[in-house]
Amino acid sequence: MQFGVFTVGDVTVDPTTGREPSEHERIKAMVAIAVKAEEVGLDVFATGEHHNPPFVPSSPTTMLGHIAARTERLLLSTATTLITTNDPVKIAEDYAMLQHLADGRVDLMMGRGNTGPVYPWFGKDIRAGIPLAIENYDLLHRLWREDVVDWKGRHRTPLQSFTSTPRPLDGVPPFVWHGSIRSPEIAEQAAYYGDGFFANHIFWPKEHTQRMVGLYRERYAHYGHGSADQAIVGLGGQVFMRRNSQDAVREFRPYFDNAPVYGHGPSLEEFSRETPLTVGSPQQVIDRTLGFREYVGDYQRQLFLMDHAGLPLKTVLEQLDLLGEEVVPVLRKEFAALRPAHVPEAPTHASLVAAAGGAKDSTLHAVDDVTGKAPEVAR
Repeated sequence: MQFGVFTVGDVTVDPTTGREPSEHERIKAMVAIAVKAEEVGLDVFATGEHHNPPFVPSSPTTMLGHIAARTERLLLSTATTLITTNDPVKIAEDYAMLQHLADGRVDLMMGRGNTGPVYPWFGKDIRAGIPLAIENYDLLHRLWREDVVDWKGRHRTPLQSFTSTPRPLDGVPPFVWHGSIRSPEIAEQAAYYGDGFFANHIFWPKEHTQRMVGLYRERYAHYGHGSADQAIVGLGGQVFMRRNSQDAVREFRPYFDNAPVYGHGPSLEEFSRETPLTVGSPQQVIDRTLGFREYVGDYQRQLFLMDHAGLPLKTVLEQLDLLGEEVVPVLRKEFAALRPAHVPEAPTHASLVAAAGGAKDSTLHAVDDVTGKAPEVAR
């Protein structure tokens, strides 16, 4: 099972000091968090994509490319890549390039995002959000698997004899997760392609997550990719830890109360009771996280949000030490002991290459602009 952290990259005032980090500080902090994640033994670092203040990660591939050069083992991902407002051709090219630079340590999560104004900023209509997600991903899926693509849709100009470059590393595209908080259509899309489904699992009660994951599992089996319990599931989560639970609650409360997303609403106790937010000791985080399996089944990836709401970098790095030293080793052991042998691990580049029968040289030679064939074939 894979464990890691994801960031939304918000620039938020620290309510205990009144200090707001600069964009430069926040970007550098995200890189430091990724490097620390590898240092403490985590598997995944994922960054969100936003194009509006107070968020800074507008170019995930730039950030992840830099992190790839600073790490050796860490799997680099997104949370999420905006499949609705990014052009599928650019996604295909950017993430294939990143895949080569990172020697395969790349996957990505597709999502619609949660900021309505981003649609017109990129020339799109929010009312077409679901159709855009479906059509754009259909094209992206083909661009990574077909050397020459002819395509026509409703939401972008047609493609004629188009080849996306570079081709995916070893002939195998990055693994794709489809992330959603509330849209069953996205769970259906993930199931149709046999891709992974990532339930954000932060702002909603467990019953909602259970329904979404259950739908995905049912439809995954329906499309013939395997049994329902073999579907590839990821969960988000949010924790704040101190060795003493009372200290954790006392320290985190002002950050929770003033958080831009859930602040000035339910109390910390109410929110913790109704959602998976866990504020307490490492053992409480272990117990709560192991409990997720009771309502979603065996799953493959667990990502935690740990740098939200103005928490200073020093505090976040302390959280990562606790996560890597005291929490994840126990979770690895316990989840592994519970997992049936027929339930797969999370896909990696190596496992996908093996499933495809080995690495393939995906280099393409020049093609004729009209026929889409190599010159010697076109003549």
